[in-house]
Amino acid sequence: MAAMPPGLGWIAGGVAAAALLPSLAIGLAMPFWIALAISAAAGGGIVVALAPRNRFAALEASGVARGKIEFANELLAEAEPLAERMEYTASAIRTRAVADRIRHLVQIARDIFAAIERDPLRLDRVRRFLTYYLPRAAEIAEAYRALEKSAVPDTARLAATGDMIDRLDGAFTRYAANLQDADLDKLDIELKLLKSSLDEDIGPTPPAAPVKTKRGTS
Repeated sequence: MAAMPPGLGWIAGGVAAAALLPSLAIGLAMPFWIALAISAAAGGGIVVALAPRNRFAALEASGVARGKIEFANELLAEAEPLAERMEYTASAIRTRAVADRIRHLVQIARDIFAAIERDPLRLDRVRRFLTYYLPRAAEIAEAYRALEKSAVPDTARLAATGDMIDRLDGAFTRYAANLQDADLDKLDIELKLLKSSLDEDIGPTPPAAPVKTKRGTS
């Protein structure tokens, strides 16, 4: 979801509280101090709901490099509206297969956003995706929609644009796999560290016992 403009939450909360107060105090004949408390609580709830979301609050507290977090936050703030544009475009495309392909791109993009929010240090693996492929995908999706809506659709351009959307699906999938590879790399490191600790504390794993067969030991 795109970030709210600064101060919008306070404005919306104030307007809601100001509108609610006379309704409660006059319309429902409620004691003024009770009406005031309810109005203030309702306005405060709106302020909280519309407050800008800090994606990386927990990571900032853990000591992850602030510069990396700020850069990831900036790229995600630019990328999320692109995913929303693609989702809106898909809803307006009549060709079901193409619309479904675009929705699949949106799903992959949002999975990548979530992965970066969990670990902004992996941003370098998908920077080109966020700054190049995602914006181009939004443009191509909108181009397909425009071609489809024209009075005399250009079938050749429609086909070429649809093929490009299919190829973009491959690129999106590859970048998602890059993040998965990063998770597996971490798992390998954790397994090695765990094995080292276990070997130190309880000794190395003994070799497997030989298996006896009718012909002897194998």
